[in-house]
Amino acid sequence: MYKYFENALVVNEGKKEILNILVKENRIEKISASPLSDLPFNTNHIDCKGLILLPGVIDAHVHFREPGLTEKADMHSESIAAVAGGVTTVFDMPNTNPTTTSKQALEEKHQLAKEKMLCNYGLFLGLTNNNFSEIENINSKDYCGLKLFLGSSTGNMLVDNQNILEEIFSKSKRIISAHCEDEKIIKENTAHYKALYEGKQTPANIHSLIRTSEACFKSTAFAIELAKKHNTKLHIAHISTKEELELLSAGKIENKNITAEVSPNHLWFSEEDFEKYGNLIKCNPSIKTIEDRNALRKALNEDKIDIIATDHAPHKIEEKQKHYFQAPSGIPSIQHSLLMMLELVNQGVLTIEKLVEKMSHNPAILFDIKDRGFIRENYFADFILIDSNQKTTISKENIYYKCKWSPLENHTFNNKLISTYINGEKVFEKDNFFFEKKK
Repeated sequence: MYKYFENALVVNEGKKEILNILVKENRIEKISASPLSDLPFNTNHIDCKGLILLPGVIDAHVHFREPGLTEKADMHSESIAAVAGGVTTVFDMPNTNPTTTSKQALEEKHQLAKEKMLCNYGLFLGLTNNNFSEIENINSKDYCGLKLFLGSSTGNMLVDNQNILEEIFSKSKRIISAHCEDEKIIKENTAHYKALYEGKQTPANIHSLIRTSEACFKSTAFAIELAKKHNTKLHIAHISTKEELELLSAGKIENKNITAEVSPNHLWFSEEDFEKYGNLIKCNPSIKTIEDRNALRKALNEDKIDIIATDHAPHKIEEKQKHYFQAPSGIPSIQHSLLMMLELVNQGVLTIEKLVEKMSHNPAILFDIKDRGFIRENYFADFILIDSNQKTTISKENIYYKCKWSPLENHTFNNKLISTYINGEKVFEKDNFFFEKKK
C-alpha cells in the first residue's frame, strides 16, 4: 500500500533537490528533504540514491493506429513502448479507420482504450468539413481537444471550407490542435517533382522540397489569424521552421491563447540526415535545415515553443522501404523521446529543468490534466527513475513498437530509464514489465 522513495534527485518546478517521497496507493502522500520517520508498517522502501526522479512524461500527440490500422501498431503495443520510454499519459489522434469524428466512434475508441492501454490516456476528436454540428453536442469532458488538419492526412480529414473553419474557431469548447501545411503548395510541389523524377530514382530529401517552409508558414499564419479573430484557444502541432517562430510569442503557458509544440525528431534530425536514413525520417511536416533545427532548439529555451510531443506515427518497415512517393510519412518515437531529449541536455541544448517543464508540466497545464504532471503532495504518483551513469543502446531486441524499427537503431544514449510508475504502481523496470495482462 505504501512505497517510500529514498534519496532521489528530484527535478520538478525548476528545481533539483534530494528528496524523500512517500506514496500511499496511487497518490503522493508526503515529500520531505529530511528522511521520514514513523513510516507505516510494511512500507516498501525503494533506494533512489544516485538516480534522477522526474514526473512522468505526458505525450500530447500520438498515433497508436487503433482502430483499423493495427497491422502498423495498436493501443496495447504502443502503450508498452510508451511506459518503456517513461511516458505515463498519452493523447491519441483521431485519424484512424474509422476516424474518430463522431460520438459513436469516440465511445467505441474509449472502450478499446480502457481494455488495452497500459498508461493514462486522452482522445482527440477529429474535425471534418461536415461534422462540427455533431461535435458541438458531445460532452467536452469526453475528449482532450479537437484535431484540425489544414493539410492532407491519413483518413481524409482535410478541412478547407472557409465557412466551416470560421464556425469551428468561433464555437469550439476545447483547444484546437492544428496540423498546419498549405495543401495547394504541397500539391503543386508534388506534381513538379513527380514529373521531374519520372522513371528515375527519387531521393528522400525531396520531401523537404515538397513540404516546404513556405507551406508551413502560410498555413500556420492562417490558423493564428483565425484564432485571434475569434479568441480561440489554438495549439500549433509539430512546428518545424524558423519562419513560424516569428508568429509565436514568448511567455508562460498559462498566459497564452496560442501555443505550440515541437517533436523530438525536428529537434534531433536535419535534412542532411536524409542521405543516411532515407524514408525512415520521412514525416509531415518534413525535417528541415540545420538552421531550422537550431532555431527550434533556441525557441524552446525562449518559451516560444511550449511543449515537446512526439507525433509518434509507426508504419511497417516494408512500407517505409518503398519508392519515395509510395512510402508513408511518420516516425515511431515514443519509446525514445525522453532519451533523445536527455541527450540534448547532455549537449547543453537545454537544461533538465526545461525538459521537465516542456514534457510534463506544460502538457498538464495546457490540457488541464488534474493532479498529474508535477511531483506534488496529493498528486497521482506518476514518475520515472533515470540513471545518468548508465548507457542505452537501441537494438531490435529492445524496441517495443509493433513495427519493430527505429531510425535510432544502434545509437547509444548516455542515460538509462530504470523504472516507470503510473498511479503508484511499478509498470516497467530494467526491461521488464509489470501489469495485468491485456491484449
